[in-house]
Parts: sequence; C-alpha cells; structure tokens
Amino acid sequence: MVLTLAAVGLSLLVGYVLPQRPMVVVGGVALILVAVAGLAQPLLLPLLAMPFIVVGARVGGGGLDLPLGTLMLGLAFLPAVVFAARPFSPTLLRMLWLNAVYQAATLFTLVANPFLANGVDWFHSWMIVSGALVTGWAVGRGGAATLGVRLFLGAVVVIAVLGVGQGLMRYAQGNFAALFPSLPFPMHKNFFGTLVCFGALIFFARPSWLRMGKGVAVAGFLICVAAMGVSQSRQAIVALAVGLLLIAIKGRGERRRAWLGALIGIPALYFVATLVREQIVSGNQHNSFFQRLTWYGDSIDKWRESPVFGNGLRYWTQPQHPGAFQPPQVFFEVLATAGIVGLVGFLIMAAGFVVVLWRVPGLTGSIALALVVARLVQGQLDLYWVAPTTAIPFLLTGVFLGVLERQSVQVHPERARVAVGAERR
Repeated sequence: MVLTLAAVGLSLLVGYVLPQRPMVVVGGVALILVAVAGLAQPLLLPLLAMPFIVVGARVGGGGLDLPLGTLMLGLAFLPAVVFAARPFSPTLLRMLWLNAVYQAATLFTLVANPFLANGVDWFHSWMIVSGALVTGWAVGRGGAATLGVRLFLGAVVVIAVLGVGQGLMRYAQGNFAALFPSLPFPMHKNFFGTLVCFGALIFFARPSWLRMGKGVAVAGFLICVAAMGVSQSRQAIVALAVGLLLIAIKGRGERRRAWLGALIGIPALYFVATLVREQIVSGNQHNSFFQRLTWYGDSIDKWRESPVFGNGLRYWTQPQHPGAFQPPQVFFEVLATAGIVGLVGFLIMAAGFVVVLWRVPGLTGSIALALVVARLVQGQLDLYWVAPTTAIPFLLTGVFLGVLERQSVQVHPERARVAVGAERR
C-alpha cells in the first residue's frame, strides 16, 4: 500500500514538473535508477565511486554545483553505510570519532554565522572524510578492493597520459610553462599534480593483494611522475617525496623499496627547496612565494574579525565579505572559517589520524598513512577543504582498512562468527 501511494505521488509530481523543468525530471529519474541499482547490488555504487572520484568537472547549478566525483561519492555512501559489513574495525571507528571531534568543533561557527553555504559545507566536509572512509570500507571489506583500486589507478593513468601528451605538445611549441590540463576535463595544475601523486604512491608500494606485476607498477609510477613533472606542482612533488619516505621508514620489511623511496624522495625535496630559495633570492614580489605570504597575511586579517568562532565555512562566497577568497593553507583556512575552536578540533583530528594510521601494520598501513599525510602536506601550500582531492586519500584508506579486516577474519574465522552475532543482536 505504501509503495503504491509513493508511486502515485511520484507520477503526479513528474507530471507537474515535466512541462516546466524537463531536465530536472530527467536528472531525478536517472538518480532513482542509480539508487535502485545500488540497492539491488550494494557494491555497485561504491565501486563506481572509485574511478569517478577523480572527476573534478562540476555538475548542477544555482550555487549548488558539485564535482562529479563528490556527487558519485554521495550516491555511493547510502548503500555503503547500510550494507557494509559490521562491525567496523577499531581503526576505522577511531578515525570516524576523530572526524566527529572536528565536526563538533565547527558546529560553533554554524551557530555564529547562520548562512546556507556554511551548513552545506559543514556536511560536505563530513562526507569527504567520514563518508569516504565508510564507502571505501564497503569496497575493501566486501572483497572488491583489488577491482576498486585498479579502477581508481586506471582512471589516474588515463588522466596522466593525456596530461603528458598535452605537455609534450606544448614543449614542441616552445612553451615550458606549468600545465593546466584541458583533457579529459579542465584541471588546475595543483589538482592534476595531487591526483597523480596519489597514483604514484600506490604504484610504488604495490601491495600483494593488488595482484599487479612489477613491470605494470613501474610503468604506472613513471607515467604518474612524468605527469607530475609537466604539472610543475611543487606541493605535489613535496607530498610525493614525504609519502615515499614514510613508506620507506614504516615499511621496514621492504628494504629494497625503502632505499628506493629514500633515493627518490630526498632529491625531490632538495629540488623543491632549491626552487623556493631561488624565488626568495629573486625578490620578485609577484612570484608564488611572495604572493602566498600576501595571501597568508590577508587570511590572518580575516581571522581577526572573528577570532574565536571564525567567519563561517565558505565565508568568501557571502556578500558581507567582498573580495574575500579561500585561504590557500589549511591552518589559515580553518582559523578564518572556524576560529580557534575549529583549529583545535582540526589539530586533534589530523594528529589523531597520523597516530592511528602509524599503528596499522604492514605495507598496506604504510600506504594509508602516506596518502593521508601527503594530503596534509599539500594543504600547507594550497587549498585543503576541496573535493575530490581531500576525499581520495580517505576513500582509499577505507579500502585498505577493509582489506586488512577481511584478511584478519580469514586468518581468525572466529572473528567472523562474533561479527555475525553482534549484527543479529
């Protein structure tokens, strides 16, 4: 009876809206079909989120446009949170609670600054951390980690190859500037560099459960590094170096890989340090180093307007803050948006993530740590609270934690029986 009434109501709504906004109806029907498919096969949408998470092209309008990757993550979250295997692992639960601390700290700025974009971005921040972790967990714990990560890496390689091709065409014309790719969709150089950085770290680590040959992994790593080179994204290069060093330090059982990580990571850090030193010595007030100093000063000035609770998430979109911009550094951004209270919450969350993931054993745990820390490093030099680049490391970390839990249950079958009993209760 309820389903019949719902169907009748939906039909009347479609009949009313269709003549006025046909594209809204088409989009709504498409979402319903996707949702039905997700309920029929719970892993379908989380798996689709793995390659689509890299798509930064925006869809929608009216101020509510989102990157396609974020939209796909939102669609995948519902079947993931409903159907994912329980109980969550202790590590995943700790990360979810740490994110809850940050979300609670930023609730104060919602009350102090009541505007729509503030609330929307609060939920968005939760989705690209906790939502991504749960969605990734569903893929890894559900036994689809190999396929899911391969889909992600395949999407990254396609973007990297297209980027390298565009870069080589520009070089042939004598243009050696940083690349802002236009294919397969327009990208900022730092988004592009960050994306291929994540791919390079996974190719370099090549966990055994990924079932990837050494030749394929080496080729994928070199393609991603080449793409990072044409992007000339310094934060991506620094993040890759830090990630490689973390894998080298923490993955103690992989001596050859550890030495290789150190040999690649240390020169990369030196290269970026040399570039920055040259910018400082040049005295050019318009280069990226001095421009960032100006932006940081402006961000501090904005924070001083509301030091305790901040000016609200995405305050730069509001008419009462003319000329404002999103601070290109994570600590300054959190200060300006959520004040001292928000910054304390963020520091607890970020430090907690590092401590929790450091305790995760093996190469898989090392990759998760490297990805999350790499994103934090990038956030010191560029925008942090943006999707999908912030969602990607947490989506992948969720996959890795699901893999480790699945392997643990296979080794200790009694844990699976305990989990089933807990679900029934």
